Amino acid sequence: MDILKLLFEPYIFIPLVFPGLVAAFLLLLIIIWLERKIAAKVQLRYGPLYVFKPLGGVIQTIADLLRYLFQEPIVPREADKLAFLMTPVFLFGLAYLPVVAVPISPTYYAFRSDVSLLIVMALTTLAPIFTVLMGWSSNNKFSLIGGVREGYLVISYEIPMFLSAISMAILYKSLDLVEIAEAQKGLWGVILNPLAAINMLLLMYMSTSKFPFEIPEAESEIVAGPYTEYSGIIYGLVMGASYVKLYVLSLVYSILFLGGWNPLPINDPMVAGAMLFVKAFLLVALGAFLRAVYPRFRIDQAISIGWKIAFPLSLISVVISLLLIMGGVSLVVK
Repeated sequence: MDILKLLFEPYIFIPLVFPGLVAAFLLLLIIIWLERKIAAKVQLRYGPLYVFKPLGGVIQTIADLLRYLFQEPIVPREADKLAFLMTPVFLFGLAYLPVVAVPISPTYYAFRSDVSLLIVMALTTLAPIFTVLMGWSSNNKFSLIGGVREGYLVISYEIPMFLSAISMAILYKSLDLVEIAEAQKGLWGVILNPLAAINMLLLMYMSTSKFPFEIPEAESEIVAGPYTEYSGIIYGLVMGASYVKLYVLSLVYSILFLGGWNPLPINDPMVAGAMLFVKAFLLVALGAFLRAVYPRFRIDQAISIGWKIAFPLSLISVVISLLLIMGGVSLVVK
């Protein structure tokens, strides 16, 4: 009983169970299956659509999981072995780490800070460093090109994504994620500043290399980009990191724009957390849908979107928030 009670302590439950590692792993399996299922329906891909049809083709996802677990990881002779093996671990860990600062109810959180929004956003910016390092450590020209492309993308989406988030913090007059969610009991942020909501959603998919922004690993041009030389469970970590990062950003997006655990009037942390999870899941599922219907942008097109469209829109969203404040409209927790 003491062990069970300890498990439900927020500083253990949130990082390890929900919205932490267990929830992230389950969402990873479901989203990969859903992504294939949607693509199968839209593009008539027979494997995910018809293999073991009574269970919706889920057996193929399970088979891939087993393959990743038992496949021999191969390290190229000319690679920097320490960097080659450790960067996927750091990449996955840093994609998952921001979840410790994400609250799941007004009273249930592992870590709370007056600047928790900045902490989460700052931690999400560390993962791309290891993507670039993977491209370098593989000693492969395709991997290096993929890493450089990731570097180009990072500088085009990070600043406007931060500005979009800050524009909402201006409205809430707080950088505390708990206060931000509580301030939306009556009116959600997406209604007050829809421009910031649309802009950050676009940048969220760009930052996690989801279609149509799957540019670092464009297989038709550079094989698998930074991940070309990876195999087995190491590649599984690499592939899972982008989904986990999208999951974490979706949780933050749900708190910023979709009211977090609102509008449920229930104070039970698990119920409130379930509402937050559903909102984040729908955002991740939207990213899976885009894979099936949109072609990939070229690297120059994506960078142009970042600097010529997303960056000006993020500045405008800040101005909108300032004008709303000047007009006497703000979302301040009472």
